[in-house]
Amino acid sequence: MSRKHTVLMKSRIFLALSAFSLLVGSLAGQAAPSSSSASGQTSPPAGSPQPQEGTPPKPAVKAPENLNPTAAPAPSNPAGNSTEAPTSESNVDKSGVDETLGTIRSSVNEVRVVFTVTDRHGHYIKDLKRDEFRVIDDRKPAEMRSFRAETDLPLQVGLLVDASNSVRDRFKFEQEAAIEFLNAIIRPKNDRAFVVGFDATPEVTQDFTDSTERLSKGVRMLRAGGGTAMFDALYFACRDKLLKQEQTGPVRRAIILLSDGDDNLSHVTREEAIEMATRAEVIVYTISTNISGMKDKGDKILERIAEATGGRAFFPFQMRDVSDAFTSIQEELRSQYAVAYKPADFAADGRYRTIQIMAQDRGLKVRTRKGYYAPKQ
Repeated sequence: MSRKHTVLMKSRIFLALSAFSLLVGSLAGQAAPSSSSASGQTSPPAGSPQPQEGTPPKPAVKAPENLNPTAAPAPSNPAGNSTEAPTSESNVDKSGVDETLGTIRSSVNEVRVVFTVTDRHGHYIKDLKRDEFRVIDDRKPAEMRSFRAETDLPLQVGLLVDASNSVRDRFKFEQEAAIEFLNAIIRPKNDRAFVVGFDATPEVTQDFTDSTERLSKGVRMLRAGGGTAMFDALYFACRDKLLKQEQTGPVRRAIILLSDGDDNLSHVTREEAIEMATRAEVIVYTISTNISGMKDKGDKILERIAEATGGRAFFPFQMRDVSDAFTSIQEELRSQYAVAYKPADFAADGRYRTIQIMAQDRGLKVRTRKGYYAPKQ
């Protein structure tokens, strides 16, 4: 091969290698990632999970607004109720306002109690001042927050009438006395009452109403006969009627129980019925139908129920005294005080806590419920 031909071959090889090198560099430049795309998006940092092909990106999740906090129900009672159990701070919005419902909740553990005061002769004392009382909650002094006389609270009243054979002798007279009581105490558009007759089972003859005419018909519908399940009737009236009755503001809950106290058919015990009355924040007034002239075992049971709930037991051994008992109950329901206080060491543990309201004047008698069940978280 001539020298000229050899030089020509080397030149062709050099040109081919140069072209190949330029081609490889161009391809490498197209494959290398840029720091930002044409749309201006930034590449994710190393180690970030990469979306799978064909999967749309997830939208950003917005933190939820402050919705209605989980709160223990007010046994029933809205703010301002004179017998409301404490509200736990942890169960309410710290601002005290739930914007979704437009309501205001107290952030203070506060107990509200209604009580009556009588002198040595049983007369109601209605003009006492705050500094004449002190409150003991669970055996410890409590801080009194408010104090006022309560003479005009709306009433929610249950009339429970024993319709068993044991009360047949003066059943008609007691019906008329009860009608007279309801006509006197129930104010239209303000108070509400219901009527329950019981023998072996409770029977609602008139549900909640402010009509004294309907209540009177409900009382007259009662018929005597059968056994006695008094504890069941009281339990039913507290749990299924008063505890579930809607409230739009402070109310006073009471039951007037007419019976001889001789229970022989109930499924719940006396103490279980009292506990339910306490949970429903109901005062029970009992009127004995015993006409023997002597207190018997049934009368002692009626006394226990009334005392435990802050009520009063009446023993009208003569028929004309039944009307007097109703009159006394009516006066008491309009002659009460309401106090709100903060317990010294309240805990939302569901435990029963005792209440004592003590007058500075030892000659005065204070009557109120014996305690309450703290809400449980």
